[in-house]
Amino acid sequence: MTATQALGWEFLGTTLLLLLGNGVCAVNTLRTSGGRNTGWVLIAIGWGMAVFVGASVADVSGGHLNPAVTLMLALNGSTPWDLVPYYIIGQMLGGIFGAVLCYLTFKQLFDANSLDDNGENTDANSVTGGIFFTGPVHPKNGWNAFTEFVATFVLLAFIAWGPAGGELGPLTYFAVAFVVIAIGMSLGTPTGYAINPARDLGPRIAYAFLLPIKGKADANWGYAWVPVVAPMLAALVVGLMTTVM
Repeated sequence: MTATQALGWEFLGTTLLLLLGNGVCAVNTLRTSGGRNTGWVLIAIGWGMAVFVGASVADVSGGHLNPAVTLMLALNGSTPWDLVPYYIIGQMLGGIFGAVLCYLTFKQLFDANSLDDNGENTDANSVTGGIFFTGPVHPKNGWNAFTEFVATFVLLAFIAWGPAGGELGPLTYFAVAFVVIAIGMSLGTPTGYAINPARDLGPRIAYAFLLPIKGKADANWGYAWVPVVAPMLAALVVGLMTTVM
């Protein structure tokens, strides 16, 4: 595995992850979408299938798509440390680009979302940040960080000790997708279950600085550290546990 391969395949896989994952949130949220208000189950399944597609396409690099996965696999010796920066750069850039592609795909719906059926301006786009990045139900960041830590620990524990034996081989991508669905349905509503710094921070950057959505709100930067720090702490714990178990 070369640095260019690690960066390129992780960029492509994470782009697809965010295109499809942000896409299912757009389907559920935007006023003129045929799937509007179809609910949490659709979102959880959509994100799981997005993981399956992105990881399968990025099989050459192992389909990490997540800095927490990369850190955990580096700590247990599965990923060379000298490639870790390239993995994470590819994932972050893919997170940004995937969000931009999602916006462009749904641009007409975003434009229509700012108007009601009579053509009058509304504030509906003020909640479109939730299409791209996560936010908590209750603004207590300590508890929210704990929730994100637990949810990410479940994902990483499966990857580290599940059927893959610490590897993300192609036969396990569908199983990982089901774990993501399970986390979403069981643990997801308190924080929106980022469980992946690139999945949250990349689109948050895109939303704040790149997407010209009329009437959008701010990117809630006061919360932004939670879905970055908590998953990486979970990766550190699982990675260290794998060295002694």
